Amino acid sequence: MSYQLSAIVADAELLREETRELDHAVLGELRQDFALLPVTPQLVEQLTGTPPDYALDEPGPEQPFALILSPALTDVLGRWSQRGPVAYVEAEFARGAGRQAAVVWLGGMLAWGPRFDAAFDGPRAEWPINAALVELGAEPGRWIDPFAELGLHVERSTAGWLAHGRRGLSADYWDELADEWEDRQ
Repeated sequence: MSYQLSAIVADAELLREETRELDHAVLGELRQDFALLPVTPQLVEQLTGTPPDYALDEPGPEQPFALILSPALTDVLGRWSQRGPVAYVEAEFARGAGRQAAVVWLGGMLAWGPRFDAAFDGPRAEWPINAALVELGAEPGRWIDPFAELGLHVERSTAGWLAHGRRGLSADYWDELADEWEDRQ
């Protein structure tokens, strides 16, 4: 099973305020009052005034993201981070192999990262997205790591998160369906 994500993660209210007038912004509700903003070419163009640019080579430690974070885009994320930490995260997995990367802005400046990992041989807490979510303020809970605690496992793609957000679903939606199914059994 594959997984692909390109998103901005931050406090839900911060993202609602910053994106309320954007035609191409769709928020996916996460746990702990966080939200996920799927990053699409249309959103990047609306935020920056120019189409997005993508790396020609596979992402790696030197170029951690497939999406090239242009100065215009990093300026937007830096501006948003004046109200609280903002992360950009990317992940892509297929058949057990993959990569993830993350970066966090706070107070208008780059505050953490970018970090990249394709080996996943260190502790889960040090994987880029988990570590970035902690930088945002994610708290431990009953799930295995911050990624699952906030609910980033609920959808398997950026397109899935777009549909999730358009339907107004919460990160607990699938858990609620499972509970209903168990109650009927």
